[in-house]
Amino acid sequence: MTIVNVKTSSGHSSKPASRQSAKAVRRENHPAKFSPAWVVINAKDAPGYQMELIDRIRDGVKKSDWKQLILNIGATEKEFELILPTSISSMQKKSVYGRETSERIYELARLFGLGYEVFDTKEDFKNWLMTPSRALGNKKPFELLDSSFGFEMVENEIARIQYNVYS
Repeated sequence: MTIVNVKTSSGHSSKPASRQSAKAVRRENHPAKFSPAWVVINAKDAPGYQMELIDRIRDGVKKSDWKQLILNIGATEKEFELILPTSISSMQKKSVYGRETSERIYELARLFGLGYEVFDTKEDFKNWLMTPSRALGNKKPFELLDSSFGFEMVENEIARIQYNVYS
């Protein structure tokens, strides 16, 4: 659905030219502060808010925040089925996820934020995730994201790319 805002002469936007509410548009375009989608967009700011993110993990990620993250990174839940510590069908039944699942969601958000910062385009980063890497034992980086150690290895490899230090 395409939404158009019309600027008035005072510079303020009028209501969106669709049946979708303005509140829904804001929610779609501007994720809630500290949500996983916010972490992707504000990757540079996220380290300063680590205590808040820890609290968010402890409280659990809301299903709506997970859905927004998936939408923002242009993926499907099915793509993350083997990475998340719980099944997608179990996630469908819950409105708030447990700590382990919430932590993995925030790890994904942080990783995608870093990747989007380092690679030229989102597509370049996604392609890199799906391409076997010699530095990662000829594994696709995406395949390593089912464990904390794998996340660390992939993050370290992205940092090497960022600073032109190749293995």
